[in-house]
Amino acid sequence: MGESSDPQVTQVLLDRVRQGDTDAVEGLLARHRDAIRRLIAARMDRVVQSRVDASDIVQDVMIEANRRLSDYLENPVMPFRLWLRHMARDRLIDAHRRHRVAASRSVDREVSIHETGPNDGVAPAVADAMVDRELTPAAAATWEELQRRFAAAVEQLEEGDRQIVLLRHFEHLSTAEAADVLGLSKPAAGMRYLRAMRRLRSLLDGAAS
Repeated sequence: MGESSDPQVTQVLLDRVRQGDTDAVEGLLARHRDAIRRLIAARMDRVVQSRVDASDIVQDVMIEANRRLSDYLENPVMPFRLWLRHMARDRLIDAHRRHRVAASRSVDREVSIHETGPNDGVAPAVADAMVDRELTPAAAATWEELQRRFAAAVEQLEEGDRQIVLLRHFEHLSTAEAADVLGLSKPAAGMRYLRAMRRLRSLLDGAAS
């Protein structure tokens, strides 16, 4: 269960860390590892994926969070989950800069001509996260088609709409947390989310007709 659904657990762990409980540090970071993994899987483009293991970036974020935790506790300027998220985004930006610059033109040519830029891995990652590995072959084929339609619809959203759908449904942020990430007020984020979902539903209905 994520922090957005039960932030009290995270707060209890933070309080225990302040009191010197070293076991609480491990529990705190473990609680948020999956959320960081989802974020990195969604935001990594295909060129960087071919050169870097996402699990290595997750581990780097956890190590950095452990190192900087005392600083955070002295000045918790944002919810812990968002603090980790900012750290993960910085690590991703560094990886993109380092490996995009280092990548040869031949590696770049391996990327599909339909690449959409820094977010090109987002929709496929979201769709892949929805896969049920227990499906029968017939059901799996149907589900693959739904994934394709979903990915195509997400890619057609305007950037602001796409980001809030990903934040809410893939990174599992609350409306307030998504508002903070996007630099919006909570009501504005709520309106953007409703607009995005209406547009996404329209795109999916159109694809089904």
